[in-house]
Amino acid sequence: MAGSGGYNRFSFFTLGFLSLPAIAYVNRGSSWRTLYFWTSMPTLFYSMFIPFFVRESPRWLFVQGRTEEAVLIIKSIASTNQNISHISFSNFCFERETWNVDLYSAIKVLVEKKWAFRRLSAVMVAGFGIGMVYYGMPLGLGNLSFNLYLSVTLNALSELPSSMITFFIIGKLNRRSSLLGFTILSGICSVMCVLAGKVSATLQIGLELVSFFSACTAFGLILIYTLELFPTCVRNSAISMLRQAVVLGGAISPVLVAAGRKNGFLTFGVFGLVIGICGLFVVSLPETRDRTISDTMDEEEYKERVAFSCDNIS
Repeated sequence: MAGSGGYNRFSFFTLGFLSLPAIAYVNRGSSWRTLYFWTSMPTLFYSMFIPFFVRESPRWLFVQGRTEEAVLIIKSIASTNQNISHISFSNFCFERETWNVDLYSAIKVLVEKKWAFRRLSAVMVAGFGIGMVYYGMPLGLGNLSFNLYLSVTLNALSELPSSMITFFIIGKLNRRSSLLGFTILSGICSVMCVLAGKVSATLQIGLELVSFFSACTAFGLILIYTLELFPTCVRNSAISMLRQAVVLGGAISPVLVAAGRKNGFLTFGVFGLVIGICGLFVVSLPETRDRTISDTMDEEEYKERVAFSCDNIS
């Protein structure tokens, strides 16, 4: 995931988030169906244009043995980028996976391999907690004694510094400890948000923003961390499983938001406890900073054995 490309992804997502309170404010006297219509239009245009701008991963094509297709894609990128136009493609060497790779076999091997299942379980549990806060916090803003349109705008704006900090961390700091720190910080601030509501609405929205900002940063970190934890041949399946866990957390959050209209702890209190506890599971994951990304399961298993041997010796 390139720094500039990843940053653009998060930036445009934030712009879309920012457009929501504006569209809602303009249509505040209309039916919710009108709001759904206008928020669906950008998605429609996006779906129409994405096939013309998104290419298959050259690295994945190499691993699949589809060398000619991979070289054609790299050459098409190189033709528009002078910095890489001088690359020689004849020296590219990627080890091809020895087993038949498809959607079902990838998921099967992720479950059968103990080290892969351990990693997948940890990121999915952490992703569940992050998703609950990431998707649930904006829904729960209506339960706070603060202007709804302004609070949604502030939450959307908090994603911009979150994106910048995410890519700073990727370049400078450890993934595991950073992810652990942000999930715990989000959990603490979310629980304190419930208590602060009895003191000051401004303090409450401030704590909510810190909690949401931390969850946003953790969301970006866990996606990139998962990319580095799994080899190319199963990476898409691992990311898909992580996203399912994140969305599952988001699917449960509306129930807690509805319950929190009578008791605030059932929303922000539960959010805080879940993300804090689920975030602890990343402790079982290996650190991937400054580590090369593997292409095959065999390569990753070799690194796992070497790391295990080094730990036993030390």
